Amino acid sequence: MSSVRANSKAAKKPTDIFPADHDPLPCDKNRISRIAESAYYKAEARGFLPGYELDDWLAAEAEEE
Repeated sequence: MSSVRANSKAAKKPTDIFPADHDPLPCDKNRISRIAESAYYKAEARGFLPGYELDDWLAAEAEEE
């Protein structure tokens, strides 16, 4: 059996990254939103294959700096 989730293409939207109990500063929200959006598009380009989420995030974060 494959360990890949059946719903692997159902990725979260970039705007769904903040937990309900976390309220970052407004400037942090803008930066984090830009990073999340970039990471999302990196994942989309890979077909949302699982296991690369951190790599996508770190690459997007490096581009932001």
